Amino acid sequence: MLYFYVGTDRKKARGAMDAAIKKLSGKGTQVVRISDANALADLTSALQGGGMFDTSHTVVLDGVCANEEMKTLALRSLSAMKGSPDAFFILEEKPDAAARKQIEKYAEKSERFDASAKKKEGGIFALANALKRGDKKALWVGYQRQLAGDSAPEAIHGVLFWGAKDMLLRAKARSPEQRRGAELIARLAELPHEARRRGEELEYTLERFVLTAV
Repeated sequence: MLYFYVGTDRKKARGAMDAAIKKLSGKGTQVVRISDANALADLTSALQGGGMFDTSHTVVLDGVCANEEMKTLALRSLSAMKGSPDAFFILEEKPDAAARKQIEKYAEKSERFDASAKKKEGGIFALANALKRGDKKALWVGYQRQLAGDSAPEAIHGVLFWGAKDMLLRAKARSPEQRRGAELIARLAELPHEARRRGEELEYTLERFVLTAV
């Protein structure tokens, strides 16, 4: 089964997706989340699903179209996702038209949520702006506010990763901003792996990052 959530209003799209995951995932179901911060091998493993003696899986592909290798693999696997007994959820903010149409073709359900330009400036996206500005206080306060407002740590991580990539893409070649953007991307990409190594929730790994990122 394949479900597709798309649009620039990431909070609404993610909220609708999370509600569907909660509704469809039974007791004992393992939820596996893969973003473009993961390695290609992580996506390959997630697409293979559970083994004969494993629990059922729900796989969330969050923004993987931002990575060309992941995008190619995910699009090539759409038919298998659709026919899988496991549930697959794809969340994308602004996929290209061809990719969007291809995913919609295979999705059992597709929902679109677009935010106004004004709305996008605030909320969780303020975290990305604080990171790009190097505003430690705003980053910390915003992080705590988003946690209190029930934003998932995975959503916060995704927005920070997006902010670092945006910073890198906009920076001039060999500038301090370019170097900082590359460093932030590397650190953010490592956070999910660090959380697993430490055996802790991503929330606490993100907290250390927020305190030392600027």
